[in-house]
Amino acid sequence: MKLGIHAYAYCSQWSNETLYIIDRAKELGLDFIEIPLMVLEDFDTKAVSERLKKVGLAIVTSTVISEDTDITSNNSDIRAKGVEYLKACVKATYDVGGTSLSGVIYSQHSKATRDRPTEKTWEYSAECLKEVAQYAKTLGVLIGLEPVNRYETYLVNTCEQALKLIDMIDEDNLRIHLDTYHMNIEEKSFYEATKLAGDKLIHYHLCENDRGIPGTGLVDWDGIFKALSEINYQGYAALESFVDMSDNMNTWVWRQLAPSGDVLIRKGAAFIRNMQKKYGLL
Repeated sequence: MKLGIHAYAYCSQWSNETLYIIDRAKELGLDFIEIPLMVLEDFDTKAVSERLKKVGLAIVTSTVISEDTDITSNNSDIRAKGVEYLKACVKATYDVGGTSLSGVIYSQHSKATRDRPTEKTWEYSAECLKEVAQYAKTLGVLIGLEPVNRYETYLVNTCEQALKLIDMIDEDNLRIHLDTYHMNIEEKSFYEATKLAGDKLIHYHLCENDRGIPGTGLVDWDGIFKALSEINYQGYAALESFVDMSDNMNTWVWRQLAPSGDVLIRKGAAFIRNMQKKYGLL
């Protein structure tokens, strides 16, 4: 299993000013960095690619879609814009040597609605993501769907729902990206949800229930690592926490979750490495 860090543990928006985080991740003994593509115009693929090669670090990317790029919108122009945005994210991923893009890419993140999704909502999402997946396949990029909690999406809250959407899309480069912070709210069992993802699991956000340092809260880490061991998970797993509020994505960081990004990474990574050792995943 490859252990990494989400860039927002150190910054609230990615740009060339934050390239140093790549070096810091390597210095802390991590295997990869996850860089969000929310502000795609500030993602300098040449600069990122050069720094990754210089440092010797792998990358995965993630994003969320907004009201202007909502592929479940009833407005066909907005859906088309969403498809083009996600394709651009796929291309940016490919350009920096990444092989996977994941996140809340199936419907608007934090959509203001009081209605449950309809079958048409699911169909819009599947139809648009099929086009994105087909494009991604030409570049060798895998697409991961990240179930998140009910306050951040009304469409895919559980691993089971992610599998439903994957079945509807019917492309072989669709995968699942689980996140313990969201699972703590929506799943009945960390173990069962992880097992259900099985060989479709491509990425895992290792977060405490408050997004603080892993191992200091309520998450069932033994259940998670037991399942990861049983499916022999060899993919990516990132420590995800946020140091501040962000203008490009709701992070809801109303208090300090760790003394610093370094403290969170050092203590969190040590805890996760011990769990990997315990369950034979080093």
